[in-house]
Amino acid sequence: MGVGMNKKIKEAAVRLRGKCRADAGMVTSEYAMGIIAAVGFALLLYEVVTSGQVRAELQDIVKKALSARM
Repeated sequence: MGVGMNKKIKEAAVRLRGKCRADAGMVTSEYAMGIIAAVGFALLLYEVVTSGQVRAELQDIVKKALSARM
């Protein structure tokens, strides 16, 4: 490769690196959608965990764990 080609490659790498760094992170709308999704998932998980059958199973597991002899 010639010296001119190396210079062009280095310049292209610097431009590409600058463009990649320019779009780092989320914008406000993406944060909002992420928060909405997280809250929705938390509500769904809460409903599942507090449902009658799951609550009874969890209480049974805790009772067995507390009554186990060591």
